[in-house]
Amino acid sequence: MMQQAAIGLGVHIRLLAEAPDVSAAQVIPDHIVGDYTDLDTLRAVAADAPVVTFDHEHVPPEHLRALRAEGHACRPGPEALLFAQDKAEMRARLFEMGIPCPRFLLVASQGELESFGYPAVVKTTRGGYDGKGVWIVRSAADADEAFASGRALLAEELVDFRRELSALVARSPSGETSSYPIVESRQVDGVCSEVIAPAADLDPALEAEARAIASRIATELDVTGILAVELFETTDGRLLVNELAMRPHNTGHWSIDGAHTSQFENHIRAVLDLPLGSAEARVPWSVMVNILGGAVDDLEAQRSVVLAAEPEVKIHLYGKAVKAGRKVGHVTAYGSDLDDVLARARHAAALFTDGVTS
Repeated sequence: MMQQAAIGLGVHIRLLAEAPDVSAAQVIPDHIVGDYTDLDTLRAVAADAPVVTFDHEHVPPEHLRALRAEGHACRPGPEALLFAQDKAEMRARLFEMGIPCPRFLLVASQGELESFGYPAVVKTTRGGYDGKGVWIVRSAADADEAFASGRALLAEELVDFRRELSALVARSPSGETSSYPIVESRQVDGVCSEVIAPAADLDPALEAEARAIASRIATELDVTGILAVELFETTDGRLLVNELAMRPHNTGHWSIDGAHTSQFENHIRAVLDLPLGSAEARVPWSVMVNILGGAVDDLEAQRSVVLAAEPEVKIHLYGKAVKAGRKVGHVTAYGSDLDDVLARARHAAALFTDGVTS
């Protein structure tokens, strides 16, 4: 998806791919297959590239410092990226900044977790995503798997929330920012299922607060590129920061079709320090629904069925083999009536997943 934006801007991308058949390698001709934890591989990929950026947060920070010392701009830089790599570091830094967050504690034993109190959410400090490395703990027995993992663990209060929101902001090295509408993110089994842009019936004061939180975090952590701030809207009307991502994010995929400038284009503009584009919506409502692997094996063959049923829906297939529950694409619908937009996007995604209407 970043390559699509790069083509329009006339920007050349070289990719480090973990395997020859991954989605990005299918559309980026200039790619090298290798291990992102190997510094020599990173050097080969960066070579004559003035700017290095990422589609995940796991590149070792010492490698990024080495690349930077050799003349490559790493955006975001390793100092900022730390707070997307390590949840404990993120929580401590946001607490220091006075950003509202759930109550938290690093726990190394069942006794410390019991002192923290149940119920709680226990997370690995590094590496978890899409519900992996996250446990809802209501008793000591529920935490056995977490402690058996041998990973550093963070306990957080189990927040009573109305819904999950996401605030995306693009920031350039010169400090320019462009803020996207606040969206609602709906999860199923820890995986993002659908995104509604903008979040319906959001109090204007909370919307302004969410935008301000994202912009402040981007500025004070010196983030370059897209920053996604995932938030809880609590049942008593507060906002709490849940997670940070310093890259184009699933909750911003709607912007490809629904915003004046997609998150992918603004990420490229930001890391190259080009003027940012408008992040405002082009239409009143956009809904993105993820296509998860299900009963339909041949997504390309099913495409004609979906387009016949929902000709106005935009389809994005990732070229991935279908596996149960795997994100293999997404669809986006947009328009002036939210109920209609939701129905069309859900119908199209259901046809791809199960071959039937949800």
